Amino acid sequence: MKAFVKVLALALCVALIGGVFAGCTNTTTAPSTTDDATATTAAPVAGEELVMGTNAAFPPYEFTDDQGNVVGIDAEIAQAIADKLGMTLVIKDMEFDSLLTAVAGGSIDIVLAGLTVTEERKQSVNFTDTYAKGVQVIIVKEGSAIKSVDDLEGKTIGVQAGTTGDIYCTDDFGQENVKQFANGTLAVAALVNDQVDCVVIDNEPAKNFVAANAGLAILETAYTEEDYAAAIAKENTELLDKVNAAMAELKADGTIDAIIGKYITAE
Repeated sequence: MKAFVKVLALALCVALIGGVFAGCTNTTTAPSTTDDATATTAAPVAGEELVMGTNAAFPPYEFTDDQGNVVGIDAEIAQAIADKLGMTLVIKDMEFDSLLTAVAGGSIDIVLAGLTVTEERKQSVNFTDTYAKGVQVIIVKEGSAIKSVDDLEGKTIGVQAGTTGDIYCTDDFGQENVKQFANGTLAVAALVNDQVDCVVIDNEPAKNFVAANAGLAILETAYTEEDYAAAIAKENTELLDKVNAAMAELKADGTIDAIIGKYITAE
């Protein structure tokens, strides 16, 4: 009888211990990763991150401050959009020519990078409504023989890789006459060091580069004019609609104009 009681007691102990461990196992089950995998195509919700890709070497649209933070027109507009959507803005500084691939692939949610709307780019991404106008200009050394776009034939033209300046110049003058650089700063440094004859880039960054480098000038004749917009993955139409709605409000209440005016003085 005593032996039976001992066996019964032992069995009860084993059952109780098993129940305790089973209870512990249930409380530590790994969460599902489904939400993370679909984050870039789901509708924005309060507290969700809005991951913006940019190339922070394009002042005043995007550049880094003394603390290494990405600041500028696009950063502030993105922050205003995120605030409207109840989202937390996260900025990733990337190579310019990788931005559209990144947003199309879902590793970032949106691109704001002084990005020009083109028919070719529309094939891979959706563009928001435009929020700014851009003008492509030509930077030369003072006293240069280049006086207009017509004088670029046969010259070595510096551009930022993947930009519309790159696209236009390659189409107009041939790849053999165009030298691509990772950013505008490097392109302008090449001009200063006589590695290229001129640089084609947006007017606002051009002003900053000329101000920072003695002996450079911007030609009065513009290369071309264009529209800037944000890029979003084609599949992410919910985010596109929400960003466009936020932009419309920010245009209507003067926020976007105020942000641009903070960095670009009307002439």
